[in-house]
Amino acid sequence: MNGRPLPCSQEELGSLFLFEKLAPDQIARLCREGRVEEFEPGPVYAEGDDATCFYVLLEGTIVLSRRIGDYDVEITRSSSRGVYAGAFQAYLGDRLRQVYNSSLRVIEPTRFFVLPAETFAAIMREWFPMAVHLLEGLFFGAKSVQEAVGQRERLLALGSLSAGLTHELNNPAAAAVRATSALRERVAGMRHKLGVIAARPYRRDSLETLIEVQERTAERVAKATTLSPLEASDREDALSDWLDDHGIADGWQLAPTFVQAGLDIDWLDQVAAAVDADTLEGAVRWLNCTVEIEVLMNEIEESTTRVSALVTAAKQYSQLDRAPHQVADVHELLDSTLLMVSAKIGPHITVVKDYDRSLPKIPGYPSELNQVWTNLIDNAVSAMDSTGADGTLTVRTARDGDHLLVEFRDTGPGIPAEFRDRIFDPFFTTKPVGQGTGLGLDISWRIVVNKHKGDLRFQSVPGDTRFQVRLPLASTDPHLPQEESS
Repeated sequence: MNGRPLPCSQEELGSLFLFEKLAPDQIARLCREGRVEEFEPGPVYAEGDDATCFYVLLEGTIVLSRRIGDYDVEITRSSSRGVYAGAFQAYLGDRLRQVYNSSLRVIEPTRFFVLPAETFAAIMREWFPMAVHLLEGLFFGAKSVQEAVGQRERLLALGSLSAGLTHELNNPAAAAVRATSALRERVAGMRHKLGVIAARPYRRDSLETLIEVQERTAERVAKATTLSPLEASDREDALSDWLDDHGIADGWQLAPTFVQAGLDIDWLDQVAAAVDADTLEGAVRWLNCTVEIEVLMNEIEESTTRVSALVTAAKQYSQLDRAPHQVADVHELLDSTLLMVSAKIGPHITVVKDYDRSLPKIPGYPSELNQVWTNLIDNAVSAMDSTGADGTLTVRTARDGDHLLVEFRDTGPGIPAEFRDRIFDPFFTTKPVGQGTGLGLDISWRIVVNKHKGDLRFQSVPGDTRFQVRLPLASTDPHLPQEESS
């Protein structure tokens, strides 16, 4: 937007702190190649537009704002003569896309000295060549450092997740190996017991009844319920007494297996009724092998199912085989992330899932959203760990107008008031040296706000800190996939 042109006063320019050290011929050049314009209340330029001018305030009041989700958030308001805005990075040339990184408006009639971006860049390079080199070095150096530390942040997160995943995979894998080894021994023992039974004078009807009992036993193992320690102990004592009363040696060793399988005295009575007294012990020990084999196969199934679930979660978390942008179920992303970081969360923190499962899928970049969840969960866990007490992490989803809300709530000590204005700043961290890069929240902000056009904010008091991510339910880009309406 162009303002009303006015005469340029060299004396007025020379009185500004920005130009007070310039020579008279330099001030004259500024007036010659620049211009003075007066703007009525309203917008001057918009965030994201091509940066064509450098503005210096002569008189009036300016307001700078940034677009965050659906809101324009004011970041600066000033009436100080000489404050500047606009294309102040024009000296970097085409090495950086020259756009306004905020919106500028005035709230009263306001005069600016306006310098075209090309002129500003030429004057900077001509008058201040050393300063330009220093500024270029600072800008690109800081950018390189931020990229390098950001990469390190991602590698640290990947290393932490890999260690946690390795730990989580090792437990069920080791259990499956142990169960398989024990299963081999039990199958060999069952072959031996079967040989003993075959050598005994069993009647045909007794064998048929025994086989029927074996089938029912296997079914009961599959449906066995978990008993409390006291209930299990009482049942073991009762079964041990029954076995002793029926002349079966070392019954106390068999009883725990039967209890684990959900068997009781009624079951033993059925076995005793099916065979003769002199063959009862062989039959009981044969059925004990049946029970042990069923229990071990259940352990192997549970362990391998756990391994499969972890692999599926890792695949979902990384999104390796999927398009970068897609319509995704945010609950699947949250569940895979929670599973991946479960080792870091630890048993002292209770995780509560308060999901609204009726929410639709949303368009986005799932792998990057998983990084946001990881960063926010990691911060919440670190905060609760710092107290040395048990804590609760609540992950909540809900609809918020035309946005989907994902909230992470922790019971940690809260964010100190003096840090709240800085927590989204790059490299700012409250963690001890070596434990944080200070880029987790900055990266999360960029992913949520810049890439998904969403919103990331927080509320914090001691014992109740909430980070809230709001994501659009529909994509603002017509070329990207949308969720189909039902």
